[in-house]
Amino acid sequence: MKDPYKRRYFYLMLSIFGAISLSILVFFVVYRFQGIGDAVDALGKVMAPFIYGGVVAYLLRPVCNLYQTKLEQLLPRKGKRLANSLAVGLSLLTGILIVYALIIMIAPQLFNSIRSLWNTLPDKVNQFLSWARATFGENEELLHMFNTAYNTLYSELDSWADNTLMPYLTNIVSGVGSSVYKILMFLYNLLIGLIVACYLLASRKKFARQSVLIVRSILKPRWSDLFLNEVAFVDRMFGGFIDGKLLDSAIMGVLCYLGCIIFKFPNALLVSAIVGITNIIPFFGPFIGAVPSTLLIMIEDPIKGLWFILFVLALQQLDGNIIGPKILGDRTGLSSFWVLFAIVLFGGLWGLVGMVVCVPVFAVVYDTVKKLVRRGLSRKGGIELWEQYKADYPDEDPEK
Repeated sequence: MKDPYKRRYFYLMLSIFGAISLSILVFFVVYRFQGIGDAVDALGKVMAPFIYGGVVAYLLRPVCNLYQTKLEQLLPRKGKRLANSLAVGLSLLTGILIVYALIIMIAPQLFNSIRSLWNTLPDKVNQFLSWARATFGENEELLHMFNTAYNTLYSELDSWADNTLMPYLTNIVSGVGSSVYKILMFLYNLLIGLIVACYLLASRKKFARQSVLIVRSILKPRWSDLFLNEVAFVDRMFGGFIDGKLLDSAIMGVLCYLGCIIFKFPNALLVSAIVGITNIIPFFGPFIGAVPSTLLIMIEDPIKGLWFILFVLALQQLDGNIIGPKILGDRTGLSSFWVLFAIVLFGGLWGLVGMVVCVPVFAVVYDTVKKLVRRGLSRKGGIELWEQYKADYPDEDPEK
């Protein structure tokens, strides 16, 4: 009788000790949150080359795998090591050429478009107001709205130039030494990051096998299988979604540019770049990109601005119903409500970056909660409720 009681008291004392230790740890983290944040920032600066290299390697991994598969088919069996090395070099060369081509082709034209628009903006706005007076001259309320909007825009631009732009330029000039140092450090970290990406891509399969061995040495077979399956799911979710979204946005930008050239919309390249870049953001991206693009065109030609709205709506329907599903499919498994919820939540927490990565992150969290719910139901003998729900409501999916 004594042994069971001793064991019970031992576990009770161990639980109390663990709860107290966890409380002290939480208190320390909260109390020293600023110091921990500074330590994380310092660690991030030191590990910046490895972070850059990891991101580059992760984005280029599908291209590297594709190159290696093709090269292994062409080279003899003894050339697998050579195929891996060539695949790494070709994937990095492909990524660098894509970035270089985008910079060379787009950056000068974007700069010229922005400079031309900035120099001619007052004249364009006055022409737009003249068109509004000629078209809606008898409607005093609408004309008053245009005049108020123009005065507000002009005052806001003037205030932004005096209070934000000029101090920013002054800080750049005064801190030119630190700015040059930051640029040089970024280029240095990026260069080291590319070297790190080469090593990561070359040893990607070896690192994967070593990680599996480490996990299986720590966890029991059941838990290790569960953990590895979750890691594979996270990899498929992030890799598939991010790569697919980048490809989808690139296609949308090209289609928008072709449409702007065909319909002779002004500022075609600048508008297409805005539409393509903002399309990376799920759900809200098309609307975020359409608003400034429409304003840029309406300043040049109000009628074409109205036609551009119809063109963007048709383009987004094409993307939402044909291009997007073909590229992305139903990778996330989230309903529209949860996509909207994830964008609002992560956008509020992490800004633009949160809006971009919110869908795969929330999809992973949602999948984990779903599996925990099913596991809890199976433990309590309630899994038949899940199956009965699916049988009673065949048009609904309880997992979404």
